[in-house]
Amino acid sequence: MMSRSYTNLLDLASGNFPVMGREKKRLPRVMTVAGVISELDDDQANSVSSDVPSSIVQDRVIIVANQLPVRAKRRPDDKGWSFSWDEDSLMLHLKDGLPEDMEVIYVGSLRVEVDVDEQDDVSQILLEKFKCVPAFLPPDIHAKYYNGFCKHHLWPLFHYMLPFSANHGGRFDRSLWEAYVAANKIFSQRVIEVISPEDDYVWIHDYHLMVLPSFLRRRFIKLRMGFFLHSPFPSSEIYRTLPVREEILKALLNADLIGFHTFDYARHFLSCCSRMLGLEYKSKRGYIGLEYYGRTVGIKIMPVGIHMGQIESVLRLADKEWRVQELKQQFEGKTVLLGVDDMDIFKGVNLKLLAMEQMLKLHPKWQGRAVLVQIANPARGKGKDLEEIQAEIQASCKRINDTFGRPGYEPIVFIDRPMSLSERAAYYSIGECVVVTAVRDGMNLIPYEYIVCRQGVSESESDSASPQLKKSMLVVSEFIGCSPSLSGAIRVNPWNVEATAEAMNEAISMNDAEKQLRHEKHYKYVSTHDVAFWAKSFFQDLERTCRDHFKRRCWGIGLSFGFRVVALDPNFRKLTIDAIVSAFSRSKSRAILLDYDGTMMPQTSINRTPSQEVIRIINSLSGDPKNTVFIVSGRGRDSLGKWFSPCKNVGIAAEHGYFMRYFYLQNFSKKVALFQV
Repeated sequence: MMSRSYTNLLDLASGNFPVMGREKKRLPRVMTVAGVISELDDDQANSVSSDVPSSIVQDRVIIVANQLPVRAKRRPDDKGWSFSWDEDSLMLHLKDGLPEDMEVIYVGSLRVEVDVDEQDDVSQILLEKFKCVPAFLPPDIHAKYYNGFCKHHLWPLFHYMLPFSANHGGRFDRSLWEAYVAANKIFSQRVIEVISPEDDYVWIHDYHLMVLPSFLRRRFIKLRMGFFLHSPFPSSEIYRTLPVREEILKALLNADLIGFHTFDYARHFLSCCSRMLGLEYKSKRGYIGLEYYGRTVGIKIMPVGIHMGQIESVLRLADKEWRVQELKQQFEGKTVLLGVDDMDIFKGVNLKLLAMEQMLKLHPKWQGRAVLVQIANPARGKGKDLEEIQAEIQASCKRINDTFGRPGYEPIVFIDRPMSLSERAAYYSIGECVVVTAVRDGMNLIPYEYIVCRQGVSESESDSASPQLKKSMLVVSEFIGCSPSLSGAIRVNPWNVEATAEAMNEAISMNDAEKQLRHEKHYKYVSTHDVAFWAKSFFQDLERTCRDHFKRRCWGIGLSFGFRVVALDPNFRKLTIDAIVSAFSRSKSRAILLDYDGTMMPQTSINRTPSQEVIRIINSLSGDPKNTVFIVSGRGRDSLGKWFSPCKNVGIAAEHGYFMRYFYLQNFSKKVALFQV
């Protein structure tokens, strides 16, 4: 059987996708020939691409994410583009955890729109200078894919927000789903242009590309592929409300390793696979795996970390020290609590403001002394919900400052603008406590950044004559991904404003010795579990999961998102009809065991009585003296005995073998196993 698959077979049955623009010149392929799945029934077939050796002799990894780790801007003369690395990108940082000799190629979209006639030149520049392959999405596809399905469906749902009304979250729109699939298909085409399937690993990131594994698995059955989800994964009761729930689960299961930040997120995913797909997982020697048609899909639990080198280099900058001194003068005599959040409906910023207000009411000693500096990063999305939360935050800030403010003192300092890491580090340095009250967040690395900044540079690099006490305090929501790893933080339920207020008071009232102990514990974890550690750990598990890929015989079966790979032992041979007929003819004694429901009768049949055609076939089989025919079923003995009374030579094992008879005239007897205790 020739197993050939093409990505266009994943077009949804609901309609064709719009044309993606004119046919563009493809990038030079890194592989020597186009990848075509080989004849897998041939014993000598050991390649999933071609019989021609690949031009790559060492492993590479292709990092696929929604956005490339580069910044793009028009040149001043408006003739072309200039590009630079995005030093804040996680995709760029994770290179530190990969083997030094491993080549890394990035596939993703740009943050800017590039004209069609410029796309080929931009692609060539990015590939040659940055090893980046841009995926250009048509504007209409991008709007529906990112602002539509990603931000209006997946993002709210994964953060436990259900669309209860058309005005609250928005109803499911199939055209947005089709755009999401179309965008993932474009990403897959860009990966295929540069991939060498026998040598490359593919690492896909986040909820924007959850169906990409299906496209790539169809094209390269034995491709080594991992996926990491950077957002929460909701409980099965929430996830099951998604109309395309099974399509996404099945697509993800085409990856070899699926990663999550926390055990809870992984547990929810496994629960969804169990309840919706009937799959069970196994845990062996610390590894969790899902058995899926002969393949073991690994489950990785590892929270991402920060880039230690980047933050430590920022701490050495002179302008950071200048800003620290300026902030110390501004907040002289004040105790600063700090919040750093994206302007997002799930960050719980207003709950934090309400907790600050409550703390000032319950503990008047902090009036005139405690200041909450709230830094709000620009919103990534848009919509009515976001506008409402922004208005609510502004109203709370005004009310609290009007109530507790006085000349020279405002309890709430709200900073609503983009802020560099250098300036953020200055605020971390003067903050006695960082407060995170997100109602749901995938990871949130702000507490990690704060801890490292409070540690500062090593004493040998510091200009200070006397060593300073290293201390920090954290009040964090129990609903964020980093919470389990910060055992010294004060965990709160952000919806409980009074409890959060008391936690904030406890944090800034705690003695310095206790703060130092908690800080040391946190810093030890954060500094050793950085982004390089996370990437190295994930990649090692991906290598382990894929080590037997090219030893197994695989077949791709199924249509659309029902596509999956069936993996079998190298010694497995398909049973052909000719082989069965030949063995049947040669044998002198045969045992034929027949199930009833689902075999002789359809599972969906309302009338369970066997038809005359079934009775005729059973009698024909049992009429051969060389055959011993048994019907095995969980049904009761009375029903089976009545239905098959015309079959005189048929044995029946009723009620899962509890009652048995060998022929019609014999009574049923109990078959009870005896165990010696």
